[in-house]
Amino acid sequence: PSKAPDLVRSGFDRLVVKAGQTAAWLVCVAMAISVYEVIMRYGFNSPTSWVHESVVMLVAVSFCLGGPVALASNRHIRVRVLYDTVGPRFRLWLDRFNDLVTFGFCLGMTYAAYVMFWGASHNPMGDWQLERSGTSWNPPFPALIKGMILLALAIMCIQSLIHLYQSLKGKPAPLPDDEGAV
Repeated sequence: PSKAPDLVRSGFDRLVVKAGQTAAWLVCVAMAISVYEVIMRYGFNSPTSWVHESVVMLVAVSFCLGGPVALASNRHIRVRVLYDTVGPRFRLWLDRFNDLVTFGFCLGMTYAAYVMFWGASHNPMGDWQLERSGTSWNPPFPALIKGMILLALAIMCIQSLIHLYQSLKGKPAPLPDDEGAV
């Protein structure tokens, strides 16, 4: 079997992919505690108050890290109609444009996530106070998830800046194989 091409563009991207592979196990943890809940609820008539919110938080964290991993491994959705019809020199200019737009978008989204996290982590007086779910268990998961969104977007901002630097230096983005190309 042929090995898929390595689409990772930098050492930072490699770290992101490794962290993403580790964080992917959060889905298995979420599944395991969901099974625990089903057994406790229907087997022992003793439902939990913490499983649902914990599962939502674990899956949300895993989902947040999907963006940086997709960007790191260069396996995000792309429309290659123009890209495939031009030569390598023009492709490099398209890479530069794409990397610049991606950086600008990630920078704006990181700022928006910062504003959202600040509101979830500070009370109106400006003191540290994590937003809570408001349920009987009342964990600070809403604030933590918003913090993960901020972290994921900050990582993507760094990645896109590295990618922009690389494309400005003349290093083209690696191309995935044509399977699944749009």
